[in-house]
Amino acid sequence: MIWYPFTRKTRSGAEYSPLSLPRLTLPPLVTAFQAHTFDVAPLVARAVALEGDDQQDHEAEDDIDDEWPPRDPLNDIDEDWPPRTSSAGTDAANPPPSSATKRRRSPSFDEVKAKPTQQQKSTHAANARRAAKRARQFAEVGHVAAPSTVEQYVSPATPVQTQLYTSQLPHKLGAYSAKCSTHTELLGSRVPRSLRELLGRGFHLVKWDGIEPHPILDRYGRIVAVLAGQPARPDYHAATVAAFKTIQTASAKIRLPSHLSQHRRGLFAALNVGLSYGQGHTVPKWLNNRDVQSLEDELLADPNIARMASFADAAFALWAPRLYDHYLQHNKDLAAEHPELRRPFKKSVFSCANFNLGINVWTFKHRDVLNLAFGWCAVQALGNFDHTQGGHIILWDLNLVVEFPAGALILLPSATVAHSNIPVAEGQERTSFTQYTPGGIFRYVDQGFQTLGELEEKKPEKYAEFMAGRASRWEKGLSLLSTFDEFTV
Repeated sequence: MIWYPFTRKTRSGAEYSPLSLPRLTLPPLVTAFQAHTFDVAPLVARAVALEGDDQQDHEAEDDIDDEWPPRDPLNDIDEDWPPRTSSAGTDAANPPPSSATKRRRSPSFDEVKAKPTQQQKSTHAANARRAAKRARQFAEVGHVAAPSTVEQYVSPATPVQTQLYTSQLPHKLGAYSAKCSTHTELLGSRVPRSLRELLGRGFHLVKWDGIEPHPILDRYGRIVAVLAGQPARPDYHAATVAAFKTIQTASAKIRLPSHLSQHRRGLFAALNVGLSYGQGHTVPKWLNNRDVQSLEDELLADPNIARMASFADAAFALWAPRLYDHYLQHNKDLAAEHPELRRPFKKSVFSCANFNLGINVWTFKHRDVLNLAFGWCAVQALGNFDHTQGGHIILWDLNLVVEFPAGALILLPSATVAHSNIPVAEGQERTSFTQYTPGGIFRYVDQGFQTLGELEEKKPEKYAEFMAGRASRWEKGLSLLSTFDEFTV
């Protein structure tokens, strides 16, 4: 084929040809092409005619392509892949390809997105190391309140003064448990109380927003209980709301056995989980809830409930650091002797937790006499109710009735201070979550991880020392409580 130059036109209309530039020296043939019109059509027609005569064009059957259009080899790769198999096994006519020829499948977008990158793996590993470090630190020292935290929350708090003689609260010899004053109190007073009735009987109403903390003092300035409040953060409030929904939803999915509702604290089902000691056991045991094991597992695994438990532990360490260390040291000693034992929540020193299950939970007047007599328990209210109209906690020995909003935390000596609740209004919902440690756990550790009978038989001198110390243990326990002056001076 012969090519000859031709001209082009620019957008302005000027003609342009690289061979017509003035600085180029053009051969005579090109000059002739530019000067005259040249038609190649007659020459091409003549050449085609001559070539056709020489080759004697024909279409023999042997020359016809068997498949038209021709198969695309790229399509052949994906066709019928993987090979089809018959019902009896692999198709003999289409045997599976060997591993050497089998085409590797490319990962999908979702698979690539889900697969962690090297940077993400490094981040996860670093987070895991930090979490393990925090767990070791908590096991060693627990929650430690920073001086700035004390200055921010404790020092400016407004205390609630009472005329309580804390030393006269009912306790048993050795202070590992308490005692009830009357038979009615032992069984629980089943009479619901109203706010008007209590105010008429001379109770003092404590109006509380459930956030700002207020220590409750006895007549000597000792912090006997605390309205600890809750973090004023939207995410924590959302966590308490989610925890309430989890408790309600989980308990509704399971048919609760009747024995969970047969107790002296109220007309509702109560699920206790954790470590206990007594009733013939020679070592602490995890409470048996196999009838509702799935419910227990679901509640203990909920991150919102765990967050509430951790906050209660931090508040305990803030307001009663010496008493908190007493709990922490007994936990460390118990873990060293029985590493297989565990507590309900890793970031809480309490060995037991209680979930009160129901829509309108209110407790009878009672004392949790099996808890450590001078110890504290953590009570957190949950639900959707007007805390000014119902849900108050009544502290009978302190002559107080306290507004108790949902999400708020109260720390109190539940073994020795009688307490109960005012029912919430009809159509409203309330439940509660409690943490505590039975006094038997402390007694087991103090007895050298054995029963009292085993201590007497194996170590008579230690037994005599232990028995002699029972009379002073109550006063020593009360000395672990803080005074408000310690934080303000």
